[in-house]
Amino acid sequence: MLSFLLSLLISQTTPPTPPPEEVVQPQQVLPLPGQLDSVPTFNSNSPELVLKEGILLSTFPGDGKKVPTAHLNFPFRGRFDIFAHHVAKADPPENLRSLYLGIILHNPTEQSVTVNILQAASYLSQPDAPFIELPPYVEDAAGKVFAGPGDRVMSDIIRGRRQAIFPAQIVLAPKQSQMLLNLPIPVQGLTPPLNGRSTLMRLRSNGTVYAASLAMFAKDNPDGSERAPTLEEWENLLDNGELSTPRDKTPTPLEETGKPRIYGRVAGVAGGSFWRAFIVDSPKARFLTVPQPGQAISYALSTLHGGTLGTNQIQSAPMLVRYPDTAYRAHGNYAIQYNLKLPLYNNTATPKTVAVAMQTPIKEDQLVKPGLRFFATPARQTFFRGSVRIRYKDDKGMPQTKFVHLVQKRGQPGEPLVLLNMKASDRRLVEVDFLYPPDATPPQVLTVSTQR
Repeated sequence: MLSFLLSLLISQTTPPTPPPEEVVQPQQVLPLPGQLDSVPTFNSNSPELVLKEGILLSTFPGDGKKVPTAHLNFPFRGRFDIFAHHVAKADPPENLRSLYLGIILHNPTEQSVTVNILQAASYLSQPDAPFIELPPYVEDAAGKVFAGPGDRVMSDIIRGRRQAIFPAQIVLAPKQSQMLLNLPIPVQGLTPPLNGRSTLMRLRSNGTVYAASLAMFAKDNPDGSERAPTLEEWENLLDNGELSTPRDKTPTPLEETGKPRIYGRVAGVAGGSFWRAFIVDSPKARFLTVPQPGQAISYALSTLHGGTLGTNQIQSAPMLVRYPDTAYRAHGNYAIQYNLKLPLYNNTATPKTVAVAMQTPIKEDQLVKPGLRFFATPARQTFFRGSVRIRYKDDKGMPQTKFVHLVQKRGQPGEPLVLLNMKASDRRLVEVDFLYPPDATPPQVLTVSTQR
């Protein structure tokens, strides 16, 4: 009781912490042109924290399975992506067995099916990509700058890489299955005993396949060392297992507008892999006229329910199939690539210095004031951490490609990705590409501004 009275007295005598100072930048915010393509993305992110063995996501048919509701019956054919992002934790703390993440493909047909692995990467938090403090802006031609496994995976894929652990293709015999991934998430020797793994694969199949992601603890060898589960053990889990528990928080229905909104984690097949945008003055225009000096125009990125920045545009990929207790849409569009083309045009008789930047404004649905709100001193939370590729012609007319690693806090305006000195009547095409990284928090904007 004494400690309670003391804390009450302190709270009454200590002045409240003033809210952080905000800066409103009067820039026009427009919806992003274009749309998601129709390439389906297998998106396995719920439960994010995996404590028990089980099925994480299965697109197999439920026929003949012990728990039919754990299977979503969605066949893939042609181009599709597989994304998985999960965390393992020793529970109880003395249980330091590695959790294995398995991704299995099955050919249900009477003919062999070839699956080409176009790009692929899979990394652990420890030791592959620890979360470290990085500067807000680092040029990174070689792809050596990253913090977190999702960040590193997206860096590889934007560069078109296929990690050496993945073959160029696999051939599935009729009615047979193969493991695309069978890798551990080890926790032994870590303090705290917590680790994560992010994976992204871009695939092309010449026939019908089903996919599933599964979680199973390492098996013991006779000498007590760990071994990976076998294909037969994974198939047994797929046929007889249930959804991994405990489950993540159940999402708020999209039509509900009250707070707090729970978006939920994604487990299902999302509709879309690429968003291509040709950003011009109007649908029939060929160029984007640069703003007047001191002015800016922004295009919304990764908008979602409750965070459209006044555009009323929802970019979150729709879920083609999902489990009832998981996200209604792929909020955040993890692993989806944005390809943004800006054919800039200085339509005046005077030179202009034009900047193209990514920014992380304070999340709003409808803008309270005309313009975007930022913090004078950015908040502590990191809202974007990832690689961006910029292609453009420099002031000498030479084509340039550069990779930049960005770290942006909540409410951070960001530094220019590129600065162009555009002469009178100058025209420049700027192309910006990035994969929306796991652990980022939407929305962001792409801003074109002209300096005074």
